[in-house]
Amino acid sequence: MAYHNDLGKWGEDVAVSYLEQKGYAILHRDWSYRHRDLDIVAVDNGVLVIIEVKTRRDERFADADEAVTPQKIRSVSIAANAYVKQYGISLDIRFDIITIVGHPGGGHELRHVKDAFLPFV
Repeated sequence: MAYHNDLGKWGEDVAVSYLEQKGYAILHRDWSYRHRDLDIVAVDNGVLVIIEVKTRRDERFADADEAVTPQKIRSVSIAANAYVKQYGISLDIRFDIITIVGHPGGGHELRHVKDAFLPFV
């Protein structure tokens, strides 16, 4: 597996651990709909939370959260709509971003932005 894939998997593991410590119930990881995916789907206090995880070794070239482009938001929105329909979800929905800057074996910084964006299709 390519290094960036390993780094991304590690970042999602860190994010899941953080969310579980905060009391989130993790429903799915890497849930796919056609060629779109949802990194983490969880429930927090009766709200369905779709979490986009961005992991970077460092931020020399750009902030990790800047990688969540309008195209990515649209893709996540479409996948979230399919998820809600497939599982018959009737909860309120929130879209969060978790950024992790660091690498396995070294330190890392985690930022969690709740209600980071509104969905659009």
